[in-house]
Amino acid sequence: MKPTLIIGGGIVGLFSAYFLSKEGIEVTVIDRSDLSENCSTGNAGMIVPSHIIPLAAPGMISKGISWMFSSKSPFYIHPRLDIKLARWCMLFFKAANESQVKRAIPYLKNLSLLSKALYLDFKAEHPGAALALQEKGLMMAYQTEAMEKEEVEFAHLAKKHGLEAEILSAADLKTVEPNLELRARGAVLFPGDAHLDPGALYGFLKKYLTEKGVNFLSNTEVKGFEKSGTKVSAVLTDKGKVEAEKVLICTGSWSAELAQMLGFSLPMMGGKGYSFLQENKPEIKQATILTEQKVAVSPYGQTIRFGGTMEIAGTDQSVNKNRVKGIFEAINRYYPEFQAKFPEENKIWKGLRPCSPDGLPYIGFAPGYGNVLVGSGHSMMGVSLAPATGKLLAELHQQKDTSLELAGFEVGRYA
Repeated sequence: MKPTLIIGGGIVGLFSAYFLSKEGIEVTVIDRSDLSENCSTGNAGMIVPSHIIPLAAPGMISKGISWMFSSKSPFYIHPRLDIKLARWCMLFFKAANESQVKRAIPYLKNLSLLSKALYLDFKAEHPGAALALQEKGLMMAYQTEAMEKEEVEFAHLAKKHGLEAEILSAADLKTVEPNLELRARGAVLFPGDAHLDPGALYGFLKKYLTEKGVNFLSNTEVKGFEKSGTKVSAVLTDKGKVEAEKVLICTGSWSAELAQMLGFSLPMMGGKGYSFLQENKPEIKQATILTEQKVAVSPYGQTIRFGGTMEIAGTDQSVNKNRVKGIFEAINRYYPEFQAKFPEENKIWKGLRPCSPDGLPYIGFAPGYGNVLVGSGHSMMGVSLAPATGKLLAELHQQKDTSLELAGFEVGRYA
């Protein structure tokens, strides 16, 4: 029996392998890297059922235009001659409307809630995994009246869709953060959110899967596919041919290139983000988004991770220090007593978040193929949505009824 090949060893690929191995499926994971660091290992690690609005929302157009003029801004598209970028931007602008957002909300909410439940199951099943999973919610802190209005309106929208949301005053923040000043007018707290250490999660999963017999082919680049009718029979790599029973494409920002090899369109842009760790002194307790700057704050006791920015960069992985400065300068803007130190370049993590134009991931069978599945395009929520995506792909692989309706995640919607 030939194995199922998962192309892409990020968190979505690993959770797909996790659920397939539970079904007794022989799995091989192929990745172009050495599987030590990727987009899954250094992000904010947030599990966010509250994030029900896709990236392609009407407000992003007006904000994006103003942000375009600052290399330190939360969202940045470096102007360049690139046909793929031009098409992605056109599709993004087309999707950024109220009707598309209303359509997307139930899909994102249900996928997120399934993922949160699966994380809790995972924690119960693997009590020895030191993931630093904290169910303390996520706080959206704001400093300006305009952002307060936006976040409070969103809190009411979240409640309308069955999610918990608490509006906190500036006085309430002193209780949430007793160790230092959080300079903000107030915040919205989403108690149903959580966060964890993504590097610890990734390391545990990789070790666990290896022990369960999952085969990993690292530093292996896919060059093409051997096809027969509506099926892929083998994956061609720089290290030779690997036969396959079925193929899962979980390659994040590089998924569009593999889709092109298979003859269908999968619009995708890498949204580069940065993060760095600091000593958590004085201790920040609450996972928070600093909303004006779109900076994520993930505390893990003695250490804390600050991350953010969305730089539409294709697959360019160079470090733009101005983007990191934008994150760094936000820290003392909100936490004036925090002892922040600008990180050395080798301590700066960067990753490419795979962004679809409409802000919804691609989950399902590839158009025209009976044995190729895709799980990609999760934007900034790869860790948050990975367990649900992996479970859904395993259900499709096994021809079972899926846990969720998948119409909104159709892989061929731009094909």
